[in-house]
Amino acid sequence: MSQTPRILQQQPERESDREQQQSGSTEFQGDKPQGRQQQMGEGSYEGTRDYNQRTEEFLKTHDVEKEAEAAKPKSEQEARDMEQAEEEGKSHSKGEK
Repeated sequence: MSQTPRILQQQPERESDREQQQSGSTEFQGDKPQGRQQQMGEGSYEGTRDYNQRTEEFLKTHDVEKEAEAAKPKSEQEARDMEQAEEEGKSHSKGEK
């Protein structure tokens, strides 16, 4: 039995295809005018800048040492519960166990 080569058919280009293709920059290619930057997804420069700005603002306006002290377990039982919850969370991760 001889095999015939499989021919792949090229799909016609759609308008949405050009909008999804990205150049080397963070802007989308396409004919739409760029107003506000479109969402780039996880790891975007805009998201990183926003996170860093909010973190810096939090550190300036909060007493982190005091809040860390207040977050400590109040009893041995609470400490065990927190440790158990941490182990449970780690058991679901793909990282270290």
